[in-house]
Amino acid sequence: MIRWVIVVFLALMLINWFSPLLQRMGFGKLPGDLRFRAFGREWFIPLTTTILLSLAVALISKFF
Repeated sequence: MIRWVIVVFLALMLINWFSPLLQRMGFGKLPGDLRFRAFGREWFIPLTTTILLSLAVALISKFF
């Protein structure tokens, strides 16, 4: 269980670090990525970006 917590934490850290690079490449602005303002904050839910990145990682891991 602790191994999965560490993996999720590290994955979130990597996503946070690479977020500006991914946004410059066009990720985060795809159709299906939700961005809205509620309760005085801007919320961002990257549904399409998450699916595309998950598919890319799955394909890479399948070949290695």
